Amino acid sequence: MKFSKLEDKNFDYKEKIDDSFGKTVCAFANTDGGKIIVGVSKNGEVVGATQKDEEKATHIMESCKPSVKFNSKWEKMDGKDILMVEIPKSNRTHSWKGVAYKRVGSSSFKMDVDEIVELSRKQGVIKFDDEICKRVSLEDIDPEKIKWFLQTARIRRSFPLSEDIQVKDALCHLNLMKDGGITNAAVLLFSKNPQRFHLQAETKCLHFHGTEIKKPFENYHIYKGNIFDQVGNAVGFILDRLITPVIPVPGKIATERPYEIPEFVVREAIVNAIAHRDYYSSAGVQVMVFSDRIEIWNPGELPSGLTIEVLKKPHPSIPRNKLIAECFHLSGHIEKAGSGIIEMMKQCKEKGLPEPEFEEKMGCFVTTIWRYIITEKYLESLELNERQKIVIEYLRKKQKITSREYRGICNVAKDTVNRDLNDLINKGLIEKKGKGAHTFYVIKTIVRYRPISSDGKEK
Repeated sequence: MKFSKLEDKNFDYKEKIDDSFGKTVCAFANTDGGKIIVGVSKNGEVVGATQKDEEKATHIMESCKPSVKFNSKWEKMDGKDILMVEIPKSNRTHSWKGVAYKRVGSSSFKMDVDEIVELSRKQGVIKFDDEICKRVSLEDIDPEKIKWFLQTARIRRSFPLSEDIQVKDALCHLNLMKDGGITNAAVLLFSKNPQRFHLQAETKCLHFHGTEIKKPFENYHIYKGNIFDQVGNAVGFILDRLITPVIPVPGKIATERPYEIPEFVVREAIVNAIAHRDYYSSAGVQVMVFSDRIEIWNPGELPSGLTIEVLKKPHPSIPRNKLIAECFHLSGHIEKAGSGIIEMMKQCKEKGLPEPEFEEKMGCFVTTIWRYIITEKYLESLELNERQKIVIEYLRKKQKITSREYRGICNVAKDTVNRDLNDLINKGLIEKKGKGAHTFYVIKTIVRYRPISSDGKEK
């Protein structure tokens, strides 16, 4: 019997154990992991392996710098023993005999210096916020911002450092100075003009009329300055564009005007994007407000050890930028408990909104917060007619509609209008307000949500 599977990025045959085994092991560990079958020739013919091959393989993997983790097991094939070795993707850079390798296709190649540095950055071995910014001096640091921070940290976290401390001493206590130099974290947090040193440290906020990226923009702002201020400005940009429905309080004259999306959800998403982004990237954080959702894009994918599914469960905090995260914790922006996304999901559910969506694409981490349960997929599941779809879109923009306006927009008879509106009420999408001639219709603040599967059908 011969193996028909061809060697590829994650699979290799080794007829015997030699130096090429060390190269392949390191390449798999440095790239995406892989499997090696020892005792099979390159053309897939089973030749068998011995206990001595296993000893050599183990010695090579332990001799790599640093040693490579692996799992191995023996199997029988055509009456011969073969050794299956699995190499997981590592969060460290491994070398064999002083050379680091990467896997491309079915071959292992030597990595150059730039590739090793880039891999180390992705793995978090080299951290942007911990590096010294050579062009900055103490004169570039804003003492008033540090004073504000220390006052806030005392209130939020009982941080004992006095706001009257000298700038240099404050930075040293916060571990924002290293070998006598000022770190990038200090520049982003406290400098008078961070963009003088790091142009990418900005947050772009855009507001669109509808559900697509389309000009003209309703509003467009690029927020610069320190990242504390960027958080405040970006959160304010979103909140200013959210609906604040008037909710009567029984027994009181006053009314409540809560945001359609919980403020915590908005703030947590913005803080995560700015605090945990990849500052090696030349791109900035981008916030987009649509009529049905908010999208927040930040450069950089999840750190090694985290996945989208892990984020939705209790998990340890693994910040990309530890110095920034520590200062954001002291200022009360984050908890460092890995609980923020879980709380976002909880508060959206309590508000009657879908859970936020998280994905990695185009080298970015993307958070989508739905403004309504009434998404396109949800509307399709309810089998609305074209008139009703038009009216729902009208309500998204204008917030209310009368039956007279409905007739004018859709050019239909009064009976058709009443039938359409009653159907929308029965489906839990809209509710009736006012009396008599003052009757109007609005989208329900909390919609009776019926979960929809990936094919658009109700679960």
